[in-house]
Amino acid sequence: MSVSSRLTEVFKSAETLEFDDSSKIICFSDCHRGDNSWADDFAHNQTLFFYALRYYYEAGFTYIELGDGDELLENRSFTTIQQAHSHIYWLLHQFYIDHRFHLLFGNHNIQWKDPQNVEKYLDAYYDDRAHKWKPLFEGIKVHEGLKLRHVDTGHQLFLVHGHQGDFMSDTAWRLGAFSVRHVWRHLQIVGLHDPTSPAQNFKKRGKVENGIIAWIQQHRQPTICGHTHRSMLREPDQPPYFNTGSCVHPRCITGIEIMGGQILLTKWWLAPNPQGLIKVSREELAGPYLLRDYFENYS
Repeated sequence: MSVSSRLTEVFKSAETLEFDDSSKIICFSDCHRGDNSWADDFAHNQTLFFYALRYYYEAGFTYIELGDGDELLENRSFTTIQQAHSHIYWLLHQFYIDHRFHLLFGNHNIQWKDPQNVEKYLDAYYDDRAHKWKPLFEGIKVHEGLKLRHVDTGHQLFLVHGHQGDFMSDTAWRLGAFSVRHVWRHLQIVGLHDPTSPAQNFKKRGKVENGIIAWIQQHRQPTICGHTHRSMLREPDQPPYFNTGSCVHPRCITGIEIMGGQILLTKWWLAPNPQGLIKVSREELAGPYLLRDYFENYS
């Protein structure tokens, strides 16, 4: 199926979450949490991500993860991932029990498309210290897409990972999983990267982005996605294509915040001060812009 038909399919079946100008939402994608080995792209940013996520938890944000949170193409076992980053999943559990966590799947954790896998692996985890099973995301539903509907205006934001319509990432994902797990995982350890990934191949990245933007223009539907690892927050007079970027950049993580009726692109990174001390800093890369300006200009 084409990018357009797949996005339309996901949009029609997506559940709706309501929000208003008092809502606070943070969207990250492409964490690619792995087993904490040399092949784990998330490992070098795990402390940075934990710090940022704790900031959002304490500030009352709802966290929406837009796919590829768990690296299940490279790793056979989610249990290994959960144990390697238990502090991250502990904090995600806090969001979940507060009803402030929503999870989408992408091509690297497309296994969560199957409710049986979700129930088997995400409902609970085994606590080695307590020697018993404990709830993780008990009863969670993992989505392919979500709609954020403003309760006052009825305007909607579409949230999706963005791999839809790509043959290797969407239709033939099992073949892609074999390639990633048995070929590129080992080459990654010595510094080589998968040239078929849109995060590594600028031509493929542009093709993916252009396909999504064309769908946005056709359907007049503002959309937030991930997948390409290239963050994007366009100005209100441009087609409303937004991208969270990723959490595996060499020195930072990027995400999209929605609060006070505004949207902005933010970066968390380790910034040295003039005295040479390193601290975690939050920087606004683009925006904030009023959401209503996008809807008024593109409806």
